[in-house]
Amino acid sequence: MTSGTEYWYNIATGKVEEGRRSSWTDVMGPYATREAAQEALDRAAARTEAWDEEDERRREG
Repeated sequence: MTSGTEYWYNIATGKVEEGRRSSWTDVMGPYATREAAQEALDRAAARTEAWDEEDERRREG
Protein backbone atom coordinates (compact mmCIF):
# COMPACT_ATOMS: atom_id res chain seq x y z
CA MET A 1 0.00 0.00 0.00
CA THR A 2 2.15 2.77 -1.21
CA SER A 3 -0.44 5.53 -0.94
CA GLY A 4 -1.72 4.44 2.46
CA THR A 5 -5.22 4.09 1.07
CA GLU A 6 -7.14 0.99 2.08
CA TYR A 7 -10.04 -0.45 0.12
CA TRP A 8 -12.84 -2.53 1.57
CA TYR A 9 -15.50 -4.66 -0.12
CA ASN A 10 -18.94 -4.04 1.32
CA ILE A 11 -20.88 -7.30 1.15
CA ALA A 12 -24.20 -5.57 1.87
CA THR A 13 -23.97 -3.15 -1.05
CA GLY A 14 -21.60 -5.04 -3.35
CA LYS A 15 -19.46 -1.94 -3.69
CA VAL A 16 -15.86 -1.08 -2.93
CA GLU A 17 -15.27 1.59 -0.30
CA GLU A 18 -12.16 3.72 -0.12
CA GLY A 19 -11.38 3.68 3.57
CA ARG A 20 -13.64 1.69 5.88
CA ARG A 21 -16.89 3.58 6.17
CA SER A 22 -19.28 0.79 7.05
CA SER A 23 -19.63 -1.53 10.01
CA TRP A 24 -17.03 -4.26 10.25
CA THR A 25 -19.89 -6.79 9.92
CA ASP A 26 -20.49 -5.62 6.34
CA VAL A 27 -16.96 -5.36 4.97
CA MET A 28 -14.08 -7.54 3.84
CA GLY A 29 -10.59 -6.14 3.81
CA PRO A 30 -8.51 -4.15 3.85
CA TYR A 31 -7.07 -4.51 0.37
CA ALA A 32 -4.23 -2.56 -1.17
CA THR A 33 -6.07 -1.83 -4.41
CA ARG A 34 -9.61 -1.22 -5.58
CA GLU A 35 -9.27 -4.18 -7.95
CA ALA A 36 -8.27 -6.56 -5.16
CA ALA A 37 -11.25 -5.43 -3.09
CA GLN A 38 -13.57 -5.95 -6.06
CA GLU A 39 -12.35 -9.55 -6.35
CA ALA A 40 -12.86 -10.26 -2.63
CA LEU A 41 -15.89 -12.54 -2.98
CA ASP A 42 -14.35 -14.55 -5.82
CA ARG A 43 -11.15 -15.04 -3.85
CA ALA A 44 -13.06 -16.04 -0.72
CA ALA A 45 -15.17 -18.52 -2.69
CA ALA A 46 -12.06 -20.07 -4.23
CA ARG A 47 -10.42 -20.46 -0.82
CA THR A 48 -13.56 -21.99 0.66
CA GLU A 49 -13.76 -24.47 -2.20
CA ALA A 50 -10.11 -25.44 -1.71
CA TRP A 51 -10.65 -25.92 2.03
CA ASP A 52 -13.76 -28.02 1.39
CA GLU A 53 -11.79 -30.22 -1.02
CA GLU A 54 -9.02 -30.63 1.57
CA ASP A 55 -11.59 -31.58 4.22
CA GLU A 56 -13.07 -34.17 1.88
CA ARG A 57 -9.64 -35.66 1.14
CA ARG A 58 -8.93 -35.95 4.87
CA ARG A 59 -12.26 -37.68 5.50
CA GLU A 60 -11.55 -40.17 2.72
CA GLY A 61 -7.95 -40.81 3.74
